[in-house]
Amino acid sequence: MTQPRVRPYHAPVWSERLIHELGRGGERGVILPAVEEEIKKAVGKPEALVPKKMRRREKPDLPELSQPQALRHWLRLSQMTLGMEMGIDLGVGTCTMKYSPKVNEELADMIAGVHPDQPEETIQGLLEVAWRFANVYLHEISGMDAFTFQPPGGSAGAFNDAAMMRKYHQLNGELEQRDEIITTIFSHPCDAACPATAGFKVVTLYPDEETGYPSVEALKAAVSKRTAGIFVTNPEDTGIFNEHIDEWTKIVHEVGGLCVYDQANLNSVMGVTRARDAGFDMSFFNLHKTFSSPHGSSGPGSGAVGVTEELEELLPIPVIVKTGDRYHLDYDRPKSIGRVRDFLGNLQVVVRAYAWAAALGADGLREAAEVSMINNQYLSEKMKSVPGVTKPYGGKRLDQVRWSLEKLKKDTGCGINEVNRRVIDYGIQSYFTSHHPWIVPEPFTPEPCETYRKADIDYWVAVLRRVCEEAYEDPEILKKAPHNSSIHVANTAPFDDPDRWGMSWRAYRRKMK
Repeated sequence: MTQPRVRPYHAPVWSERLIHELGRGGERGVILPAVEEEIKKAVGKPEALVPKKMRRREKPDLPELSQPQALRHWLRLSQMTLGMEMGIDLGVGTCTMKYSPKVNEELADMIAGVHPDQPEETIQGLLEVAWRFANVYLHEISGMDAFTFQPPGGSAGAFNDAAMMRKYHQLNGELEQRDEIITTIFSHPCDAACPATAGFKVVTLYPDEETGYPSVEALKAAVSKRTAGIFVTNPEDTGIFNEHIDEWTKIVHEVGGLCVYDQANLNSVMGVTRARDAGFDMSFFNLHKTFSSPHGSSGPGSGAVGVTEELEELLPIPVIVKTGDRYHLDYDRPKSIGRVRDFLGNLQVVVRAYAWAAALGADGLREAAEVSMINNQYLSEKMKSVPGVTKPYGGKRLDQVRWSLEKLKKDTGCGINEVNRRVIDYGIQSYFTSHHPWIVPEPFTPEPCETYRKADIDYWVAVLRRVCEEAYEDPEILKKAPHNSSIHVANTAPFDDPDRWGMSWRAYRRKMK
Protein backbone atom coordinates (compact mmCIF):
# COMPACT_ATOMS: atom_id res chain seq x y z
CA MET A 1 0.00 0.00 0.00
CA THR A 2 1.29 3.46 -0.89
CA GLN A 3 2.32 5.45 2.18
CA PRO A 4 0.95 9.02 2.57
CA ARG A 5 3.33 11.71 1.38
CA VAL A 6 4.66 13.67 4.34
CA ARG A 7 3.87 17.29 3.57
CA PRO A 8 6.36 20.15 4.01
CA TYR A 9 5.61 22.50 6.87
CA HIS A 10 7.15 25.68 8.21
CA ALA A 11 5.64 27.80 10.94
CA PRO A 12 5.66 31.60 10.74
CA VAL A 13 8.01 33.32 13.17
CA TRP A 14 6.92 36.67 14.54
CA SER A 15 9.26 37.07 17.55
CA GLU A 16 6.25 38.58 19.25
CA ARG A 17 6.80 40.69 22.34
CA LEU A 18 4.65 40.52 25.47
CA ILE A 19 1.40 42.41 25.05
CA HIS A 20 2.29 44.78 27.90
CA GLU A 21 5.37 45.82 25.91
CA LEU A 22 3.46 46.56 22.68
CA GLY A 23 1.21 49.43 23.71
CA ARG A 24 1.78 53.02 24.73
CA GLY A 25 0.14 55.02 27.49
CA GLY A 26 -3.19 56.53 26.44
CA GLU A 27 -3.90 54.22 23.49
CA ARG A 28 -7.36 52.66 23.51
CA GLY A 29 -9.21 49.96 21.63
CA VAL A 30 -12.60 51.19 22.81
CA ILE A 31 -13.63 54.60 24.10
CA LEU A 32 -16.72 54.37 26.24
CA PRO A 33 -19.37 57.14 25.95
CA ALA A 34 -19.79 59.59 28.81
CA VAL A 35 -22.40 58.65 31.41
CA GLU A 36 -25.69 60.48 30.96
CA GLU A 37 -26.71 62.91 33.67
CA GLU A 38 -29.92 61.04 34.57
CA ILE A 39 -27.93 57.86 35.13
CA LYS A 40 -25.40 59.74 37.24
CA LYS A 41 -28.18 61.08 39.46
CA ALA A 42 -29.85 57.67 39.81
CA VAL A 43 -26.73 55.60 40.40
CA GLY A 44 -24.28 58.01 41.93
CA LYS A 45 -20.60 57.22 41.94
CA PRO A 46 -19.98 53.57 40.96
CA GLU A 47 -17.00 53.30 43.28
CA ALA A 48 -19.29 54.07 46.22
CA LEU A 49 -20.98 50.70 45.60
CA VAL A 50 -17.69 48.89 46.32
CA PRO A 51 -16.74 48.55 50.01
CA LYS A 52 -13.76 50.75 50.80
CA LYS A 53 -11.55 47.83 51.91
CA MET A 54 -12.10 46.14 48.52
CA ARG A 55 -11.10 49.14 46.39
CA ARG A 56 -7.74 49.20 44.62
CA ARG A 57 -5.13 51.57 45.95
CA GLU A 58 -4.04 52.24 42.37
CA LYS A 59 -5.34 51.49 38.87
CA PRO A 60 -4.53 48.05 37.43
CA ASP A 61 -1.52 47.97 35.15
CA LEU A 62 -3.29 46.83 31.98
CA PRO A 63 -1.84 46.88 28.44
CA GLU A 64 -2.93 49.91 26.42
CA LEU A 65 -3.40 49.04 22.74
CA SER A 66 -5.55 50.01 19.81
CA GLN A 67 -7.84 47.39 18.24
CA PRO A 68 -5.51 46.71 15.25
CA GLN A 69 -2.56 46.19 17.58
CA ALA A 70 -4.49 43.74 19.74
CA LEU A 71 -5.73 41.80 16.70
CA ARG A 72 -2.27 41.56 15.18
CA HIS A 73 -0.84 40.32 18.46
CA TRP A 74 -3.35 37.50 18.97
CA LEU A 75 -3.45 36.47 15.31
CA ARG A 76 0.34 36.27 15.15
CA LEU A 77 0.38 34.07 18.24
CA SER A 78 -2.34 31.87 16.74
CA GLN A 79 -0.28 31.40 13.57
CA MET A 80 2.58 30.04 15.67
CA THR A 81 0.36 27.54 17.47
CA LEU A 82 -0.42 23.94 16.55
CA GLY A 83 -3.69 22.42 17.72
CA MET A 84 -6.88 20.58 16.83
CA GLU A 85 -7.96 22.95 14.08
CA MET A 86 -4.48 23.33 12.58
CA GLY A 87 -3.39 19.71 12.33
CA ILE A 88 -3.85 16.15 13.52
CA ASP A 89 -3.91 16.15 17.30
CA LEU A 90 -4.41 12.45 18.05
CA GLY A 91 -0.98 12.20 19.69
CA VAL A 92 -2.21 13.97 22.83
CA GLY A 93 -3.47 10.74 24.39
CA THR A 94 -5.58 10.46 27.59
CA CYS A 95 -6.84 13.93 26.68
CA THR A 96 -9.33 12.87 23.96
CA MET A 97 -8.67 15.79 21.62
CA LYS A 98 -11.95 16.05 19.72
CA TYR A 99 -13.31 18.50 17.22
CA SER A 100 -16.01 20.68 18.78
CA PRO A 101 -18.73 21.60 16.23
CA LYS A 102 -18.96 25.35 15.72
CA VAL A 103 -22.70 25.40 16.35
CA ASN A 104 -21.94 24.31 19.92
CA GLU A 105 -19.64 27.31 20.30
CA GLU A 106 -22.50 29.57 19.21
CA LEU A 107 -24.81 27.96 21.75
CA ALA A 108 -22.27 28.44 24.54
CA ASP A 109 -21.87 32.07 23.52
CA MET A 110 -25.61 32.63 24.05
CA ILE A 111 -25.11 32.50 27.83
CA ALA A 112 -22.16 34.91 27.83
CA GLY A 113 -24.37 37.67 29.19
CA VAL A 114 -25.74 35.65 32.09
CA HIS A 115 -24.51 36.90 35.46
CA PRO A 116 -23.91 34.11 37.97
CA ASP A 117 -25.74 36.08 40.66
CA GLN A 118 -28.93 36.48 38.63
CA PRO A 119 -32.12 35.38 40.39
CA GLU A 120 -32.84 31.74 39.52
CA GLU A 121 -36.23 32.62 38.01
CA THR A 122 -34.39 34.54 35.26
CA ILE A 123 -32.15 31.60 34.24
CA GLN A 124 -34.66 28.76 34.17
CA GLY A 125 -33.57 27.68 30.67
CA LEU A 126 -29.91 27.44 31.65
CA LEU A 127 -30.74 25.54 34.84
CA GLU A 128 -32.90 23.15 32.81
CA VAL A 129 -30.02 22.42 30.41
CA ALA A 130 -27.67 21.69 33.33
CA TRP A 131 -30.31 19.60 35.16
CA ARG A 132 -31.20 17.59 32.04
CA PHE A 133 -27.58 16.93 31.12
CA ALA A 134 -26.92 15.66 34.64
CA ASN A 135 -30.11 13.77 35.41
CA VAL A 136 -30.86 12.40 31.97
CA TYR A 137 -27.58 12.01 30.04
CA LEU A 138 -24.93 11.54 32.74
CA HIS A 139 -27.34 9.52 34.86
CA GLU A 140 -28.00 7.11 32.00
CA ILE A 141 -24.31 6.92 31.05
CA SER A 142 -22.97 6.34 34.58
CA GLY A 143 -25.89 5.13 36.68
CA MET A 144 -25.13 7.81 39.28
CA ASP A 145 -28.10 9.56 40.90
CA ALA A 146 -26.99 13.15 41.58
CA PHE A 147 -24.38 15.50 40.11
CA THR A 148 -22.47 18.74 40.47
CA PHE A 149 -20.67 20.79 37.81
CA GLN A 150 -18.74 22.99 40.25
CA PRO A 151 -15.26 21.41 39.82
CA PRO A 152 -13.44 23.15 36.93
CA GLY A 153 -11.54 20.04 35.82
CA GLY A 154 -10.81 16.39 36.50
CA SER A 155 -8.34 16.93 39.35
CA ALA A 156 -10.78 19.29 41.02
CA GLY A 157 -13.42 16.58 40.60
CA ALA A 158 -11.11 14.07 42.28
CA PHE A 159 -10.53 16.47 45.15
CA ASN A 160 -14.29 16.99 45.40
CA ASP A 161 -14.68 13.19 45.77
CA ALA A 162 -11.89 13.04 48.35
CA ALA A 163 -13.60 15.78 50.37
CA MET A 164 -16.92 13.91 50.24
CA MET A 165 -15.14 10.71 51.30
CA ARG A 166 -13.70 12.53 54.32
CA LYS A 167 -17.12 13.89 55.20
CA TYR A 168 -18.73 10.45 54.85
CA HIS A 169 -16.30 8.79 57.26
CA GLN A 170 -16.43 11.79 59.61
CA LEU A 171 -20.22 11.56 59.86
CA ASN A 172 -19.85 7.84 60.59
CA GLY A 173 -17.27 8.52 63.30
CA GLU A 174 -14.52 6.62 61.45
CA LEU A 175 -12.38 9.36 59.88
CA GLU A 176 -9.55 9.00 62.40
CA GLN A 177 -9.36 5.27 61.73
CA ARG A 178 -9.81 5.36 57.94
CA ASP A 179 -6.82 7.36 56.72
CA GLU A 180 -5.65 5.35 53.67
CA ILE A 181 -6.59 5.63 50.01
CA ILE A 182 -5.69 2.94 47.47
CA THR A 183 -4.90 3.73 43.84
CA THR A 184 -2.85 2.25 40.98
CA ILE A 185 0.33 3.61 39.41
CA PHE A 186 -1.28 3.83 35.94
CA SER A 187 -4.36 5.65 37.20
CA HIS A 188 -4.14 9.39 36.64
CA PRO A 189 -1.77 10.97 39.20
CA CYS A 190 -4.63 13.13 40.53
CA ASP A 191 -6.10 9.91 41.96
CA ALA A 192 -3.19 9.89 44.40
CA ALA A 193 -2.49 13.62 44.68
CA CYS A 194 -6.04 14.77 45.47
CA PRO A 195 -6.69 12.32 48.33
CA ALA A 196 -3.23 13.18 49.68
CA THR A 197 -4.14 16.87 49.53
CA ALA A 198 -7.33 16.04 51.43
CA GLY A 199 -5.25 14.48 54.21
CA PHE A 200 -5.21 10.78 53.31
CA LYS A 201 -2.21 8.46 53.08
CA VAL A 202 -1.86 6.85 49.65
CA VAL A 203 -1.23 3.16 48.94
CA THR A 204 -0.20 2.63 45.30
CA LEU A 205 -0.55 -0.73 43.55
CA TYR A 206 1.78 -1.69 40.68
CA PRO A 207 0.85 -3.75 37.62
CA ASP A 208 1.20 -7.42 36.98
CA GLU A 209 3.65 -7.88 34.08
CA GLU A 210 1.23 -10.10 32.19
CA THR A 211 -2.04 -8.18 32.43
CA GLY A 212 -0.74 -4.62 32.87
CA TYR A 213 -2.87 -3.94 35.98
CA PRO A 214 -2.57 -5.05 39.64
CA SER A 215 -3.92 -8.44 40.64
CA VAL A 216 -6.94 -9.07 42.84
CA GLU A 217 -4.55 -10.59 45.38
CA ALA A 218 -2.54 -7.34 45.50
CA LEU A 219 -5.70 -5.38 46.29
CA LYS A 220 -6.74 -7.86 49.00
CA ALA A 221 -3.31 -7.44 50.61
CA ALA A 222 -3.68 -3.63 50.57
CA VAL A 223 -7.15 -3.22 52.11
CA SER A 224 -7.63 -3.06 55.87
CA LYS A 225 -9.72 -1.40 58.55
CA ARG A 226 -7.72 1.74 57.72
CA THR A 227 -9.01 1.85 54.12
CA ALA A 228 -11.15 4.92 53.41
CA GLY A 229 -11.62 4.00 49.76
CA ILE A 230 -10.13 3.54 46.32
CA PHE A 231 -9.57 5.98 43.46
CA VAL A 232 -9.01 4.20 40.15
CA THR A 233 -9.00 4.94 36.43
CA ASN A 234 -10.38 2.17 34.20
CA PRO A 235 -9.24 1.77 31.50
CA GLU A 236 -6.01 3.02 33.00
CA ASP A 237 -3.89 5.63 31.23
CA THR A 238 -2.17 2.79 29.35
CA GLY A 239 -5.47 1.91 27.63
CA ILE A 240 -5.77 -1.41 29.51
CA PHE A 241 -9.18 -2.28 30.98
CA ASN A 242 -9.30 -4.10 34.32
CA GLU A 243 -11.73 -6.96 33.72
CA HIS A 244 -12.03 -7.63 37.46
CA ILE A 245 -13.15 -4.13 38.41
CA ASP A 246 -16.47 -5.25 39.94
CA GLU A 247 -14.54 -7.67 42.17
CA TRP A 248 -12.30 -4.76 43.23
CA THR A 249 -15.23 -2.62 44.35
CA LYS A 250 -16.67 -5.56 46.29
CA ILE A 251 -13.37 -6.07 48.13
CA VAL A 252 -13.19 -2.38 49.12
CA HIS A 253 -16.84 -2.30 50.21
CA GLU A 254 -16.33 -5.38 52.38
CA VAL A 255 -13.82 -3.47 54.54
CA GLY A 256 -16.06 -0.38 54.72
CA GLY A 257 -14.43 1.81 52.06
CA LEU A 258 -15.94 3.84 49.22
CA CYS A 259 -15.08 3.48 45.53
CA VAL A 260 -14.32 6.42 43.21
CA TYR A 261 -14.20 5.90 39.45
CA ASP A 262 -11.97 8.34 37.55
CA GLN A 263 -13.83 8.57 34.23
CA ALA A 264 -12.18 11.77 33.07
CA ASN A 265 -11.52 9.92 29.84
CA LEU A 266 -14.78 8.00 29.43
CA ASN A 267 -14.53 7.85 25.67
CA SER A 268 -13.91 4.15 25.15
CA VAL A 269 -16.63 2.84 27.49
CA MET A 270 -19.34 5.47 27.00
CA GLY A 271 -22.62 3.61 26.57
CA VAL A 272 -20.79 0.29 27.02
CA THR A 273 -20.14 -0.02 30.78
CA ARG A 274 -21.53 2.00 33.71
CA ALA A 275 -19.78 3.07 36.90
CA ARG A 276 -22.72 2.19 39.15
CA ASP A 277 -23.12 -1.27 37.63
CA ALA A 278 -19.47 -1.96 38.51
CA GLY A 279 -20.18 -1.03 42.15
CA PHE A 280 -18.78 2.51 42.32
CA ASP A 281 -20.12 5.11 44.76
CA MET A 282 -18.71 8.22 43.07
CA SER A 283 -17.31 9.11 39.66
CA PHE A 284 -16.11 12.17 37.81
CA PHE A 285 -15.99 13.04 34.12
CA ASN A 286 -14.12 15.64 32.08
CA LEU A 287 -16.69 17.32 29.86
CA HIS A 288 -13.73 18.97 28.09
CA LYS A 289 -12.59 15.54 26.90
CA THR A 290 -15.19 12.89 26.28
CA PHE A 291 -18.04 15.32 25.69
CA SER A 292 -16.29 17.43 23.05
CA SER A 293 -15.98 20.74 24.85
CA PRO A 294 -12.47 22.12 24.15
CA HIS A 295 -9.78 21.98 26.81
CA GLY A 296 -9.27 25.75 26.67
CA SER A 297 -5.56 25.49 27.56
CA SER A 298 -5.85 24.60 31.26
CA GLY A 299 -9.37 26.01 31.53
CA PRO A 300 -12.19 26.46 31.47
CA GLY A 301 -13.09 22.81 31.89
CA SER A 302 -15.68 20.88 33.86
CA GLY A 303 -14.94 17.92 36.10
CA ALA A 304 -18.54 16.81 36.55
CA VAL A 305 -19.02 14.68 39.67
CA GLY A 306 -21.72 12.03 40.11
CA VAL A 307 -22.69 10.15 43.27
CA THR A 308 -25.16 7.51 44.37
CA GLU A 309 -28.34 8.52 46.18
CA GLU A 310 -26.77 7.57 49.54
CA LEU A 311 -24.07 10.23 49.09
CA GLU A 312 -26.17 12.97 47.45
CA GLU A 313 -26.43 15.00 50.67
CA LEU A 314 -22.63 15.48 50.65
CA LEU A 315 -22.48 17.25 47.24
CA PRO A 316 -21.26 20.86 47.22
CA ILE A 317 -23.95 23.52 47.37
CA PRO A 318 -25.98 24.66 45.60
CA VAL A 319 -27.45 21.58 43.90
CA ILE A 320 -29.78 22.13 40.93
CA VAL A 321 -33.10 20.40 41.70
CA LYS A 322 -36.41 20.23 39.87
CA THR A 323 -39.66 21.01 41.68
CA GLY A 324 -42.71 20.58 39.47
CA ASP A 325 -41.83 22.34 36.23
CA ARG A 326 -39.39 24.80 37.85
CA TYR A 327 -35.67 24.54 38.61
CA HIS A 328 -34.25 25.59 41.93
CA LEU A 329 -30.82 26.10 43.53
CA ASP A 330 -30.91 24.10 46.75
CA TYR A 331 -28.65 25.47 49.50
CA ASP A 332 -30.37 23.62 52.34
CA ARG A 333 -27.88 20.78 52.60
CA PRO A 334 -26.54 20.67 56.18
CA LYS A 335 -24.22 17.70 55.44
CA SER A 336 -22.75 19.26 52.28
CA ILE A 337 -18.98 19.70 51.96
CA GLY A 338 -19.77 23.32 51.04
CA ARG A 339 -18.46 25.01 47.92
CA VAL A 340 -15.54 23.82 45.82
CA ARG A 341 -15.85 26.71 43.35
CA ASP A 342 -17.79 29.96 42.93
CA PHE A 343 -21.33 29.85 41.62
CA LEU A 344 -22.38 26.83 39.52
CA GLY A 345 -19.10 26.00 37.74
CA ASN A 346 -18.27 26.58 34.07
CA LEU A 347 -21.76 26.18 32.64
CA GLN A 348 -20.71 27.20 29.13
CA VAL A 349 -18.80 23.89 29.06
CA VAL A 350 -21.96 22.10 30.15
CA VAL A 351 -23.97 23.74 27.34
CA ARG A 352 -21.44 22.56 24.73
CA ALA A 353 -21.41 19.04 26.16
CA TYR A 354 -25.20 18.90 26.31
CA ALA A 355 -25.49 20.01 22.68
CA TRP A 356 -22.96 17.39 21.56
CA ALA A 357 -24.62 14.55 23.49
CA ALA A 358 -28.13 15.58 22.42
CA ALA A 359 -27.11 15.70 18.76
CA LEU A 360 -25.68 12.17 18.91
CA GLY A 361 -28.32 10.54 21.09
CA ALA A 362 -27.86 7.19 22.85
CA ASP A 363 -26.92 5.24 19.73
CA GLY A 364 -24.53 7.94 18.56
CA LEU A 365 -22.74 8.12 21.91
CA ARG A 366 -22.09 4.39 21.87
CA GLU A 367 -20.99 4.58 18.24
CA ALA A 368 -18.48 7.29 19.18
CA ALA A 369 -16.96 4.84 21.69
CA GLU A 370 -16.94 2.00 19.18
CA VAL A 371 -15.33 4.08 16.42
CA SER A 372 -12.67 5.23 18.88
CA MET A 373 -11.80 1.62 19.67
CA ILE A 374 -11.82 0.64 15.98
CA ASN A 375 -9.53 3.58 15.20
CA ASN A 376 -7.12 2.45 17.90
CA GLN A 377 -7.03 -1.14 16.65
CA TYR A 378 -6.22 0.17 13.16
CA LEU A 379 -3.54 2.49 14.55
CA SER A 380 -2.06 -0.39 16.57
CA GLU A 381 -1.70 -2.54 13.46
CA LYS A 382 0.05 0.31 11.60
CA MET A 383 2.41 0.93 14.55
CA LYS A 384 3.80 -2.62 14.43
CA SER A 385 5.92 -1.72 11.39
CA VAL A 386 7.39 1.52 12.80
CA PRO A 387 11.08 0.97 13.68
CA GLY A 388 12.05 1.42 17.32
CA VAL A 389 8.47 1.24 18.69
CA THR A 390 7.33 -1.44 21.18
CA LYS A 391 4.16 -2.11 23.22
CA PRO A 392 4.81 -3.04 26.88
CA TYR A 393 2.46 -5.26 28.90
CA GLY A 394 -0.28 -7.57 27.74
CA GLY A 395 -3.90 -6.72 28.33
CA LYS A 396 -6.66 -5.61 26.00
CA ARG A 397 -6.30 -2.01 24.82
CA LEU A 398 -9.35 0.14 24.19
CA ASP A 399 -9.05 3.60 22.64
CA GLN A 400 -5.36 4.24 23.35
CA VAL A 401 -2.06 2.48 23.98
CA ARG A 402 0.96 3.60 25.94
CA TRP A 403 3.75 2.78 23.52
CA SER A 404 7.49 2.85 24.21
CA LEU A 405 10.49 4.19 22.28
CA GLU A 406 12.94 2.40 24.58
CA LYS A 407 14.39 0.42 21.64
CA LEU A 408 14.82 3.57 19.54
CA LYS A 409 16.60 5.23 22.46
CA LYS A 410 18.99 2.31 22.92
CA ASP A 411 19.67 2.02 19.18
CA THR A 412 20.03 5.72 18.26
CA GLY A 413 20.24 7.82 21.42
CA CYS A 414 16.96 9.49 20.46
CA GLY A 415 13.94 8.99 22.71
CA ILE A 416 10.51 10.50 23.08
CA ASN A 417 11.79 14.03 23.81
CA GLU A 418 13.77 14.15 20.55
CA VAL A 419 10.91 12.57 18.56
CA ASN A 420 8.46 15.07 20.07
CA ARG A 421 10.54 17.99 18.90
CA ARG A 422 11.02 16.55 15.41
CA VAL A 423 7.38 15.70 14.62
CA ILE A 424 6.61 19.41 15.03
CA ASP A 425 8.66 19.98 11.86
CA TYR A 426 5.97 18.07 9.96
CA GLY A 427 3.05 20.05 11.38
CA ILE A 428 2.10 17.45 14.01
CA GLN A 429 1.37 18.37 17.62
CA SER A 430 3.97 16.83 19.93
CA TYR A 431 2.87 13.65 21.66
CA PHE A 432 1.64 13.13 25.17
CA THR A 433 4.36 11.14 26.90
CA SER A 434 3.28 9.93 30.32
CA HIS A 435 2.81 11.12 33.83
CA HIS A 436 5.92 10.58 35.91
CA PRO A 437 7.39 8.25 36.95
CA TRP A 438 8.00 6.72 33.53
CA ILE A 439 7.17 3.10 34.39
CA VAL A 440 6.93 2.59 30.62
CA PRO A 441 10.34 3.79 29.33
CA GLU A 442 10.32 6.58 26.71
CA PRO A 443 6.51 6.56 26.58
CA PHE A 444 3.92 8.12 24.28
CA THR A 445 0.17 7.62 24.22
CA PRO A 446 -1.76 8.36 21.00
CA GLU A 447 -5.55 8.30 21.18
CA PRO A 448 -7.33 8.33 17.81
CA CYS A 449 -10.85 9.11 19.01
CA GLU A 450 -13.89 9.18 16.71
CA THR A 451 -12.95 12.63 15.35
CA TYR A 452 -10.19 11.19 13.16
CA ARG A 453 -10.65 9.52 9.80
CA LYS A 454 -8.49 6.73 8.39
CA ALA A 455 -6.42 9.18 6.30
CA ASP A 456 -5.57 11.18 9.45
CA ILE A 457 -4.28 8.05 11.18
CA ASP A 458 -2.30 7.04 8.08
CA TYR A 459 -0.63 10.45 7.91
CA TRP A 460 0.14 10.54 11.63
CA VAL A 461 1.84 7.13 11.44
CA ALA A 462 3.71 8.19 8.28
CA VAL A 463 5.22 11.13 10.17
CA LEU A 464 6.25 8.94 13.09
CA ARG A 465 7.79 6.39 10.72
CA ARG A 466 9.73 9.13 8.90
CA VAL A 467 11.07 10.53 12.18
CA CYS A 468 12.09 7.11 13.52
CA GLU A 469 13.84 6.32 10.24
CA GLU A 470 15.68 9.65 10.48
CA ALA A 471 16.82 8.66 13.99
CA TYR A 472 18.48 5.53 12.58
CA GLU A 473 19.95 7.39 9.59
CA ASP A 474 21.10 10.67 11.21
CA PRO A 475 20.14 11.11 14.89
CA GLU A 476 21.56 14.65 14.93
CA ILE A 477 18.54 15.80 12.90
CA LEU A 478 16.31 14.89 15.84
CA LYS A 479 18.68 16.13 18.51
CA LYS A 480 18.76 19.60 16.95
CA ALA A 481 15.03 19.72 16.20
CA PRO A 482 12.71 21.49 15.77
CA HIS A 483 13.98 23.15 12.61
CA ASN A 484 10.74 24.47 11.09
CA SER A 485 8.84 25.58 14.18
CA SER A 486 8.30 29.14 15.35
CA ILE A 487 10.71 28.32 18.18
CA HIS A 488 13.80 26.21 17.55
CA VAL A 489 15.70 24.36 20.28
CA ALA A 490 14.57 26.04 23.48
CA ASN A 491 16.81 27.07 26.33
CA THR A 492 15.26 25.20 29.23
CA ALA A 493 17.64 26.58 31.88
CA PRO A 494 15.19 29.27 33.13
CA PHE A 495 12.60 26.58 33.84
CA ASP A 496 15.03 24.87 36.22
CA ASP A 497 15.48 28.00 38.36
CA PRO A 498 12.39 29.23 40.26
CA ASP A 499 14.18 32.51 40.98
CA ARG A 500 13.92 33.30 37.24
CA TRP A 501 10.23 32.48 36.87
CA GLY A 502 7.86 35.34 36.10
CA MET A 503 4.34 34.03 36.65
CA SER A 504 2.70 37.43 36.10
CA TRP A 505 3.54 40.71 34.39
CA ARG A 506 4.31 42.34 37.74
CA ALA A 507 6.55 39.44 38.80
CA TYR A 508 8.32 39.53 35.42
CA ARG A 509 9.02 43.28 35.70
CA ARG A 510 10.19 42.90 39.28
CA LYS A 511 12.67 40.20 38.32
CA MET A 512 13.84 42.06 35.22
CA LYS A 513 14.95 44.89 37.50
